[in-house]
Amino acid sequence: MIRRIALALCVLAGVASAQMAELNQGGPIEVTARDGIEWRQNEQMVLALGAARAVRGGVTIDADLLRALYRPRGGAPAEARPASEGPGGASEIWRLEAEGNVVITTATDRAEGERAIYDLDQAVMVLTGRNLRLTSPDNVLTARDSVEYWPQRRMAVARGDAVVVTKDDRRVRADVLVAYFREAPTEATATRPQPTRAASGASPGSGSNLERVEAFGRIEIRTLTEVVRGDTGVYTPPNSLARLLGNVRIVRGDNTLTGCEAIVNMDTGISRLVACPNERVRGIIVPGEGQGLPGPGAPTR
Repeated sequence: MIRRIALALCVLAGVASAQMAELNQGGPIEVTARDGIEWRQNEQMVLALGAARAVRGGVTIDADLLRALYRPRGGAPAEARPASEGPGGASEIWRLEAEGNVVITTATDRAEGERAIYDLDQAVMVLTGRNLRLTSPDNVLTARDSVEYWPQRRMAVARGDAVVVTKDDRRVRADVLVAYFREAPTEATATRPQPTRAASGASPGSGSNLERVEAFGRIEIRTLTEVVRGDTGVYTPPNSLARLLGNVRIVRGDNTLTGCEAIVNMDTGISRLVACPNERVRGIIVPGEGQGLPGPGAPTR
């Protein structure tokens, strides 16, 4: 039997995806749990046990256990608050913890991990544990160590063998990936007619709010025809271009080109390699494997 309770967690916040959907817009959050909900007044905690779920608006958090830590609102001393006062009223939630099979969903996106912590003071949610994954209509983001969401900065950080895979199987891999999202449109801009693009001219990511991905450490970009590696890079989904810097290497079959900078068109799979100052682009071309290999001046469009 599922037990249900509505909590007036006016400051409870959470981010679920690239849409930067938030729970901190005020109003009650409905919490359900299979094994019960505990209000631990002395610990200033609300605990939901067994198939726990928290829902507000279009954001849902599912986990084996949900823990909400609250405190007197505005930093008022605990002794000034009646002991019988609940997690609403003059109190505020400052930390939300989810443990075990954590799944955070919106209408279009899904984030998964073993543990999630939302720190309202820092305005950041951190997902950790195995099988970290963020799935959106255009991309799938995975990481080994952690995935962070910074809603006020409109930013997500994936750490440890982080990988972004596009819906057409383009891949960007690095030790750390930092994703930035466009600001949600205001009511005025949302109602303003937007320019349309012909289907033949639309590029992958043009309809997404993902604006830029910065990559650091052991970067590897895979297109349908080649692998490009470098030290640092930037990928901009709206125009499908990725720029890599430092120890850049382009590999296609048995052919290899090396230089200081590469610009990769993730849409067409065409890359342009730039030489280091006062140096030449270097390469190894294997007979029979050189067809279509990009040269230093190859166009990106």
